[in-house]
Amino acid sequence: MAKKSAIEKNNRRRKLAAQYADQRARLKAIAKDDSLPQEERFAARLKLAKLPRNSSPVRIRNRCLLTGRPRGNYRKMRISRIALRELASAGQIPGMVKSSW
Repeated sequence: MAKKSAIEKNNRRRKLAAQYADQRARLKAIAKDDSLPQEERFAARLKLAKLPRNSSPVRIRNRCLLTGRPRGNYRKMRISRIALRELASAGQIPGMVKSSW
């Protein structure tokens, strides 16, 4: 089980990224547009730099929803390989059976 503080920090980052997504996308589009004057593009970059760092989606860490484990996660289910194996062995995931040969 991961530290509660690490899990909460990641949750705050997710909220901030969602909150600033529109503003960040708009400023990035202005900064990349070559048809605009250079001063306007530079001003957009400065505004982008003033936004909170944790509002960037790059800073979000994929963590297991059940345990908070930061590594070995399946993105589709958002749980770690260990939690997935335990749930599958307990019969909690429909259609998933333990492999044997």
